[in-house]
Amino acid sequence: MAIDLLNKVLEAHGGLDRWNRFETVQATIVTGGQFFGLKGTPQDPTPRRMSVSTRREWASVTPFGADDQRTDFTADRIAIEKMDGTIVRERLNPSEHAEGKAVDAAWDVLDRAYFNGYALWTYLTTPFHFAMAGFTVHELDPWREGNEVWRGLRVTYPSTVASHSREQDFYFGPDLLLRRHDYHVQASGGFAAAQYVFDLVTVQGITFPRKRRAYMRDERLMPIYDRLMVSIDLSDICLL
Repeated sequence: MAIDLLNKVLEAHGGLDRWNRFETVQATIVTGGQFFGLKGTPQDPTPRRMSVSTRREWASVTPFGADDQRTDFTADRIAIEKMDGTIVRERLNPSEHAEGKAVDAAWDVLDRAYFNGYALWTYLTTPFHFAMAGFTVHELDPWREGNEVWRGLRVTYPSTVASHSREQDFYFGPDLLLRRHDYHVQASGGFAAAQYVFDLVTVQGITFPRKRRAYMRDERLMPIYDRLMVSIDLSDICLL
């Protein structure tokens, strides 16, 4: 059942064959929310350009910290570098530094870059990364949201992939397009989050949500609407 649902979800979002024609997703991002202030790294409204790989876990955002700087993220390394590749700051095994701390514990600039890299890679490659080697899925009980019933997949991530948590839940509407993404933010005390996605757009045959709103989540799995932790608006999406 889970594999059947996964195949239908992949097809609804444009199909794995089409996705595999591309190597990179790029998008302009504007982020906000309470989370970054809690971490001591408040977010400004400057648009930034995000690039992620469709074939491996890699991400980069430009600019970062200065107009002539960008990030270079993989699961086992985060770096801030100049546009010519000169390394400004670097950390190996960044999860060891970022995880195991309270939700309001301060981040340094590399913690922030690490979070940005794994989070945006996760978001911009959903649901297609579910089909990569090492990922497993099983179907959840349906979730009722208003007048709709959403089908769910619990995705278990391999240890070689950095993301919010090892298990994450994704819910899909009657059209099998993504509606909600639940997880625990291990890089910030493991708090529970419910992220809603909307304003869908199809680009080069692949469907993406242009807006994401992540709230703290209570024990009933309900979002706490006055705790909007992260907002993300995407525009100018393209695949290369």
